Formats: sequence, structure tokens, C-alpha cells
Amino acid sequence: MAITAGMVKDLREMTGAGMMDCKKALAATDGDMEKAVEFLREKGLAAAEKKAGRIAAEGICSTNVSADGKVASIVEVNSETDFVAKNDKFQAYVAKVAEQAAKTTATDIDAFLAEAWIDDASKTVKEELASQIAVIGENMNIRRFAKITAENGFVESYVHGAGRIGILVEFETSVYNEATRECAKNVAMQIAAMNPKYVNQAEISPEFIAHEREILKTQAMNDPANAKKPENIIEKMIEGRLAKELKEFCLVDQVYVKDGDLTVQKYVDSVAKEVGAPIVVKKFVRFETGEGIEKKEENFAEEVAKQMGM
Repeated sequence: MAITAGMVKDLREMTGAGMMDCKKALAATDGDMEKAVEFLREKGLAAAEKKAGRIAAEGICSTNVSADGKVASIVEVNSETDFVAKNDKFQAYVAKVAEQAAKTTATDIDAFLAEAWIDDASKTVKEELASQIAVIGENMNIRRFAKITAENGFVESYVHGAGRIGILVEFETSVYNEATRECAKNVAMQIAAMNPKYVNQAEISPEFIAHEREILKTQAMNDPANAKKPENIIEKMIEGRLAKELKEFCLVDQVYVKDGDLTVQKYVDSVAKEVGAPIVVKKFVRFETGEGIEKKEENFAEEVAKQMGM
């Protein structure tokens, strides 16, 4: 397969690796982008946590939480420009979409769009979206939603950066007061800042752990500094790196951003002791506006030249 400059550019943006390294990776994997990413990771040339794709789409995330904290929703609605994303009318509409999501029985976006609109049952959610596009004058998209119903606790929300990141976090506890809500808000801020993948290590599949171990093993084998080290030492090194990596993936094992002497779990435990009741971080949802969506790049000079027929 012919390796194009565009493929090299895309792989470079996905991994942060050098241009020649990306070209070699694509050549070695016959142009398979996923295999090329793995190839670069094994060579230690790609950051494991580098996002696969640029965050380029505009829009905002919005949340809706019931007064008792039992039901909460989060939505991401995209727009073409940041100008519209900052518009009061657009933001009010997205807040209504979040309210709709808090009451929905849908389990996927197609069913959600087919539901009757919360403020006018004669319209569907999709039809109201079309109306808003006509009013605002820019293409928009309800990309995704999530809903959490807490049976034995409550849900707290946090929105960062004027809607760039939205968080829902569910606590399982018998106490719903200012102290537990503040704790949940702090944990939600942690999720926004540190982007964990799991609540705890029990959620990680054995297949994922085995895959990461193989990546680290290949990296270690390709490192000339390890050439003369005994196998048992290399194995210990791999397991140590794996343990560190898994802690970074898991919310409760992360270093608490507001107090570097604590993990998130120890912080939550300290609040549980203060209120006299157990607290368990049950689940979380993290949306970041535009993650995984690549927006077409426009070259203003080229566009002007095209319009002028140059």
C-alpha cells in the first residue's frame, strides 16, 4: 500500500512521534493506522496516553441534576464555530437537551432523537434540533448523552471551561449533605483534570492488562540499556511500570490533585470518617467537547485565492 503524506501527518498528530518514525511505522504495517500506533508504542516512540485524534469540534457539554441528586444527565451538543458555542441562545438550548436527557428512557442517540421534545410534544427532539439550526443559522449536532440514576446515594456534576468538559460522578453513601457534595465535586474536578479511564482496578479487563504488559515488555526489549540486565530484573521492572500505569488509569488510585500526600481513595475515606458513613465512588462519566472528532482545517489564504479565481 502506498504511504501518503496525509497518512504520515495523521499518525504524527495521533501519536506525537517524529515524521520519519511515522513513515517507517506505516511502511512496516502496510498502512494500517492502528497497527502503526502499536508499532510506535512498542518502539517507545508514542505516548501511551496521546489521544488518537485531535480535539477540534466546537460546542459544549451541559449537565442536569435533580434537586435530590438522585437523577443526573450529561449531553454534548456540537456547533460549527466557537462563536455559536458561546451564544446564550445555543447554551440555553443545550441546557434544555440536558433536561430532556434527565427524563429520557432512550438508551441510544437514535431513540433519544425520536422522542417527543420536552417543551412541545408535537415535535421530536430531532425536529426541535432542526428548528434550532434554522434559528441559530449554523449546523448543530446532539452527539451523545448519558444518564445516571443513583439508588443508594447521589450524583454530583461539574462543568469545566465554559462547557469544554462535563463530568457526572455517582457516590454510594447514606449521607447527602454539604460535606459529601463538596467531596463529590472535588472528585469530579479530579476526573476533569486527570482523565482517568476507570474507577478502580477491578474494572480493568485481564485482556487490557495483558495487552499493556506486552507493550511494556516490547519496549523493554527494544531498550539497549536493558541488554545486559537479567531477565528477572527486567520482569520486575515491567511489573513496576505496569502497576504505575494502572494507578494512573484508575481514579481512586490517582494522586489527589488538591493534596499530593493523598490518593483520591484516601481523600474520600477521610470525608467518610468525618461524616460517619461509608462512601464509595460508584461510577463516573466524562465528556470532552469534540474528543475523537476531527474538524476540517481551512487555509484562509487558499480560500481567498480560490474565491478570487487565482
